[in-house]
Amino acid sequence: MAMPKIGNKAPAFTLKNQEGESVKLSSFAGEKNVVVYFYPKAMTPGCTTQACGIRDAQAEFEALDTVVLAISPDPFERLKKFEDKHQLNFILLSDEDHAVAEKYGVWGLKKFMGKEFMGILRTTFIIGKDGKLKHVMDKVKTKTHDQDVIKIIRETLN
Repeated sequence: MAMPKIGNKAPAFTLKNQEGESVKLSSFAGEKNVVVYFYPKAMTPGCTTQACGIRDAQAEFEALDTVVLAISPDPFERLKKFEDKHQLNFILLSDEDHAVAEKYGVWGLKKFMGKEFMGILRTTFIIGKDGKLKHVMDKVKTKTHDQDVIKIIRETLN
């Protein structure tokens, strides 16, 4: 499936968070900007670097009226361990059947060490308070992801 287009409503979803509770994207509409980022697997080096950057920049996201939702195909129990191990302070969501990843066009063919397989294509979507997609980052650098996203929010939403 193709990625949603900038200017269109972001595809709706409801997923379980690291506590096993349901979280709806629509519950933030009118209240917060939303950063939805897809990452391949909790507790791997790149994903940990990316998540810890978001954790450390949480005050900046809050100052920009922005909530961060991180989505991976991990079961919510693994997400809870990831949260606890790294003191993560934002919402982690479980998309075990990768249905939401497919809706967002980020479930695709990957190559690693000469092997091809289907998986999450590391991508970030920035959604305005109006529920519309404002920006798509498909070239994500895990080390600078948090600051790259904050810069885009400042330039496009404030």
